[in-house]
This record gives sequence, C-alpha cells and structure tokens, in this order.
Amino acid sequence: MENSVIKEEIVIVGGGVAGLATALALKRVGIKSLVLEKANELRVTGAALALFSNAWIALESLGVAEKLNPFYKPYESVKVTNVANGVSQETNFHKQGVEGLAIGPRAVHRKALLEALLEELPIDTVRFSSKLRSIEKTEKRQDDDSFGVIVHLEDGTMIHTKVLIGCDGVHSVVSKWLGLKDPVHSGRCAVRGLGVFPEGHGLKHEAQQFVDRGRRFGIAPINNEDVYWFVAYQSIPNKDEEMAKGDPKVIQKTILESVSGSPQVVKDVIQQSEMQSLSWAPLLFRYPWNVIFGPLSDGTITVAGDAMHPMTPDLGQGGCASLEDAVILGRHIGNSYIRNGGMISQEDLEVEIEMYVKERRWRTAGLITASYLSGWVQQSGGGGIRSSSRTVGWLMKFLRDSIFYKMIFRRLGSFLHYDCGKLPTGST
Repeated sequence: MENSVIKEEIVIVGGGVAGLATALALKRVGIKSLVLEKANELRVTGAALALFSNAWIALESLGVAEKLNPFYKPYESVKVTNVANGVSQETNFHKQGVEGLAIGPRAVHRKALLEALLEELPIDTVRFSSKLRSIEKTEKRQDDDSFGVIVHLEDGTMIHTKVLIGCDGVHSVVSKWLGLKDPVHSGRCAVRGLGVFPEGHGLKHEAQQFVDRGRRFGIAPINNEDVYWFVAYQSIPNKDEEMAKGDPKVIQKTILESVSGSPQVVKDVIQQSEMQSLSWAPLLFRYPWNVIFGPLSDGTITVAGDAMHPMTPDLGQGGCASLEDAVILGRHIGNSYIRNGGMISQEDLEVEIEMYVKERRWRTAGLITASYLSGWVQQSGGGGIRSSSRTVGWLMKFLRDSIFYKMIFRRLGSFLHYDCGKLPTGST
C-alpha cells in the first residue's frame, strides 16, 4: 500500500486551545490551515480554565468572545483563607477603564471554549487520528516556491507544507525538533475537577482559595450548578504513583483524605465531582532562560502555547498566553499574506515568524517566572517547610500573608492585563 502524500500551505500540530485558536486567527485573515490532532475526537481533558482579561481581548480579536460572554461572568473578588487559623483576606478586582473590561478572571468550561473555536472553522480544518511521527526540512530551490517542510504521520501519510506550527503541548514533538530543552518538574502536582450540584451549590460568585500545609485548594463557581476546583500540592511519590494511573475513584478518594481538616465546602465540591472531569498531573514548566535564548523557530517552523512556554498554573495564564500567541502569530502571518497579494511567501514569512518569536520571548518568560514564584510563595508559606527550619517557615508565611496577598496579589490583575492587538484586515 502506497503512502498518501498531501500538500497544505500551513499545518498546525495539536487541536487544543492553542491549535484551534491559531487556525481561527489564520482563517480571520483569509488563510486556510490544516490542524493535526492525534486523538480521534475533540480533546476536552480538564474541567475548566481561568481566563483573565488578556484572554478575553484575544477572544474578541478571534470573534468568539460574544459566544461565551453571556454564560461566564468575571469574578469581582477572590478570598484567601488560611486553614490553620481561619483568617481570610479578600482582594477585589476593579474595572479597567478601557472599554469597561473586567480585570477579574472567569472560569470557563474547557469544552465550551474548544467548541466555540471549532464551530468557526471550516469542517475539514481538523484531521483527527493524525499522530506526528517526524519532521523533515527540505532544501529550497531559488526558482521554486516549494513546500519546504515534510510532516510524517504514524499512519504513513506525508504532508508537504510551507509553514509548520507546533501547538502540541508540554511534550511537543515540534519543540524537540527545534532543539528546545525539555520542561522540568516543579516539585508540585495538581488535581482538577468539576463539582456538579443539580439543585444548585448556593455559593457566592467569587473565587476562593484555602492555603494549608504544603497545599492550596481553589474553588471557582462557573454557574449555579457547576464549580471548578483544583488542589496543588507538594509532590508525594507514593500517592502520586497511584493517582497517575488515572482512576478517578482513586483520585477522588486520595484527595478527600488529604483535605480531611479543611472547610466543609472543600469536601463538598470534591465529593460532588463529575468522575470524568477528574485529572491528575505533575506541574511542569520550561526554564524562562530557555524561552529567552532557546530556538523557538527555524525558518517557517515555530511553536505556540504549551509547546513554547509550559508554566505552572498558579496565575491561570496557560490558556491565556496560548490565545495571545494565536492572535499575534495570526497577525504576523496575515501581514505577510496581505503584503504579498494573498500569496504565501516563505522568505517573507521567515521574517514575520522571527518577529513573532521576538514579541513572545520576554512576555512568556515573564509569565513563567511570575507563575512559578506565585506558587512557590503561596505553598511554601503554608507550613510545608520542615520543622527543622522554623525561622525559614515563619519568614515564608510572613512573605505570603503580609507581602504577597496584601500587596502583590492585588496588583496581579493589572500585570496580567495585556493587549495582544487586532488581526489585520484587507486579506484577499
């Protein structure tokens, strides 16, 4: 049986948030792309994700914000409670003057976001059950506007393309091909889930966090029935090995046991969890200097989303940064497309992709750093330091409660607020 050979001008690897958003950004500027997704259907792993104002600006540019706006309200405040002494601190999110956009995050069903993006794409945009095996870059002849990249799939299919964009997640094949260093373990893990209350949960529409010894629990009501929750904790090898097997009943039981001394609302949302929404994962990140100085592109091959900048979820910026990437990359490719009269010029695109990489290096390195430090301060201050270092433990607790939550945390909304710009118009 002969291998199938296909030609596509732009190929995107990965059908998650970054991949679908990038395909939609390209569509908005008049360019068709092919998305390769290794799963046999839309991946909806993960109950929900937090989207701050920077993500909403990107969604406005992509033309899908209005589809989600009516169903997801921003949080006006977040309350943080120290489980050990019951003391709470509350931070209010203020309105941004420009366009009345709320700084506060919104918890959005991951499935709803992916479906909103997918619905805007041509039906043949995503090719499911298409696992990337290897990448080959060919020699470009001066007299030929050739398809300079060959993508090899596991089923033997070869796809010739001019542009390859890796949106294939933390363990990206494309980022490995580029030569980026692998992400590293932060020493912490997280469990996420969706608590479902058919009769209503009765909670106020506010984000809550409960900090305890070496762990942090978060609750974010999505609507009257659904509550997104997470717990981030310092890695415990024997328990991690059990939860890594993916059995939702084991995950639920283990987490319930670990929060036995927590407020009842914490236990309730775990107990009411939809089994298929439960997931466990180690928290990985890429060293920021690898993003600043690493090879984020090679000609017309580049990466976006977690393939470029995996980060810990402590600032809720993984999905937000992916949406920023999509719009900015779409803007640069669109500029080249318009400038060349509706044609894709590889030489011109190499320049635009270099500009995209330059625009993203420092922004995403800053988010990785801020996210890691945010998690380190919040959980190290919860008593996770060994008793032999009581002075250090006290200092970390002071840093968390008196400096981070009272001063830095209140300014995070403004720091995260970022305008990725608009997509160009006037394409052929």
